[in-house]
Amino acid sequence: MTTITQDSAVTLHFTIKLSDGSVADSTHNMGKPAKLIVGDGSLSENFEQCLLGLKAGDNKVIELKAEDAFGMPNPDHIHYMDRAKFVGDAEVEVGTVMAFSGPDGMEIPGIISDIAGDSVTVDFNHPLAGQDVTFDVEILSVE
Repeated sequence: MTTITQDSAVTLHFTIKLSDGSVADSTHNMGKPAKLIVGDGSLSENFEQCLLGLKAGDNKVIELKAEDAFGMPNPDHIHYMDRAKFVGDAEVEVGTVMAFSGPDGMEIPGIISDIAGDSVTVDFNHPLAGQDVTFDVEILSVE
């Protein structure tokens, strides 16, 4: 049976829980498993290290400190924008997640964290940055 190594294509179900036990994200809720290539940069290196050696059918609970999961919040990822840039039907309110065009043309999500007059504060840190998380993983296939 194939075990997970660097460059393995892995199909898995995962549930991410916060330190209070609440579920932050789950592939079960989406109705389909996630697919990833170990080493492609889509997951933190520390998380990938925990997957190495697992095989199809394995279940594992992986506890990660914030810096090993989604990183710590980076103040450089907080941007202040003119409210006039937010046009159209989009409701601008604190807590709204909006897609913005990044410098490379890719869409990146930002969370509106503050509105003061004509200034809108947008936080581009990962929503789980700064949080310790637990991943419950179920490996479905390894190629």
